[in-house]
Amino acid sequence: MEIKPIKNEVDYEAALQEIERLFNAVPDTPEGDKLEVLTTLVEAYEDKHYSIPMPDPIDAILYHVESRGLSRRDLEPYIGSRARVSEVLNRKRPLTMEMIRNLHRELGIPAEILIQPYDMFRNAA
Repeated sequence: MEIKPIKNEVDYEAALQEIERLFNAVPDTPEGDKLEVLTTLVEAYEDKHYSIPMPDPIDAILYHVESRGLSRRDLEPYIGSRARVSEVLNRKRPLTMEMIRNLHRELGIPAEILIQPYDMFRNAA
């Protein structure tokens, strides 16, 4: 396969097939270099054509809490009182920069998700 830009789905599928063929190539060999270049091209194509939107900040917090077996009470050190946690999760109070920093630093929720604008009037989950 000749290495060229991926411009459409046919090119994309061909690149994926070639990557599969080269998957066990040894690094720093012609085949390994070809695999590296193809994966970079495929990643760029996927980023452009198959991007996944970031989740809503409140949905991300709720997912984080649920997936790690935490409770709303566990959020109090990062957001504030029990009432403050409830207000934030029920979309009655926006996240502050301090809350965002705390949630990012202590719980590992990506800051780029938390800083996004979000719908304050949507019904809470």
